Amino acid sequence: MGGYLNLSQTATLRIDINTPPRYLKLMELFNSKLCAICKGRKLLCGRPTCPILERFRVAKTIEERINRRDIFGSSPPSIFVGEYGYPKVRIGPLVPPIEGNTSHLDSPLKWENKRIKDILYYRSLLVMGEMKADVNVRKSERILSEVQELAMSVRPVDSEILLKKRPILKVLPSEFAPPVGPKAELLDFELTENPKIPKRTDYIVNDELKAETAIMRLYNWSFDEYYIIRLLSAGLLGINRKLVPTRWSITAVQDTIGKRLRKEILHYEPINEFELYFHEFLGNRYAVILMPETYAFELLEVWLKGSLFGSDEPKVIHDYEDFRGIKGYAEETTGAYYAARLSVLESLRQRRRQARIIVFREVTPKYYAPVGVWQIRVGVKKAMGNPVGRFNTLQEALNELKKLLELKLEKYLEKSWILQLRKQRTLDYYLKLR
Repeated sequence: MGGYLNLSQTATLRIDINTPPRYLKLMELFNSKLCAICKGRKLLCGRPTCPILERFRVAKTIEERINRRDIFGSSPPSIFVGEYGYPKVRIGPLVPPIEGNTSHLDSPLKWENKRIKDILYYRSLLVMGEMKADVNVRKSERILSEVQELAMSVRPVDSEILLKKRPILKVLPSEFAPPVGPKAELLDFELTENPKIPKRTDYIVNDELKAETAIMRLYNWSFDEYYIIRLLSAGLLGINRKLVPTRWSITAVQDTIGKRLRKEILHYEPINEFELYFHEFLGNRYAVILMPETYAFELLEVWLKGSLFGSDEPKVIHDYEDFRGIKGYAEETTGAYYAARLSVLESLRQRRRQARIIVFREVTPKYYAPVGVWQIRVGVKKAMGNPVGRFNTLQEALNELKKLLELKLEKYLEKSWILQLRKQRTLDYYLKLR
């Protein structure tokens, strides 16, 4: 059966996995003048590849494997909980049409050597059978119970999903669209083998622990961060248990661990010198400055001209906290804030030191498709393992930083709360000496 188009006011192009190539020409109707002239061939936007056509190429490579209503394969394991319609949400297992060790398809913290196109391919292989569910797990049905068992497994689980229709892969004619796998309404879901559930997971799930306590115990037992996120999403942690949208779970887990690590490092001595770290990952530049002072954290982020959310005059956005933690939610940098903070705090905890921290994130045109907040977590973590140098003064560190970033350093200095605070304190000090 051929593809179909659903043209809405948001200009969303939905394609069946069998959409003929001739429909690609219709992409011209829904994009900017620049895209219409380029057609993905001239790369006039400056990106290394066309983010729109890249999605269609991925869809083409997997169409034969998922062109049916029943999908059997080894779930990585993986589940997804949506946020739209809360407290009635869409939840379901993610099952690829592949058997065997499929853990690499949903292991974000192990994707440090992967390309963006690899991530798009992984996500497109995971077919989601979705159903509506109340976030209150006490109202759950048999299928939700099976999904929870899947979530607790630490090994791929042979699974089978029966869908109402053949899965549809949504391809949005926008460079802003995150990679989304094919999905369809779920009729039935069954685990065809016993999931591998650790005894410690059983203990946590069956005990009445607060979610924060459960998260920290699992973290300190070295469970994979995204495994903990999966358990929280599936409504398996906490006293009053509820399904938690995946996106919320990621931030909740990273924030919870980050808060606990912050309280711990406040008891350690500050570092002795100014330190600079740097790494470039998936088209994102990450630079970290550590200062030999009491703890504070700030994330400075800019989307450069030609990048996904960039403009002709790039603006620096930021969020920050002192030793008491951030007030409310990181409104400007959102989930990136908690991911970046956690990676630096882990490094300081390992050293048993504290520091004043500034993370600089520059998003370049090479980051042509958003792949999730995990890349910030990994990018900053890799930066912390790549020291540029140690310096006696902040000015020396900033002089070296200039060589690593594209945007003028002055733009960052104008926005930075930590640097402005430090400058003001210095002025006050000299005024008192007069």
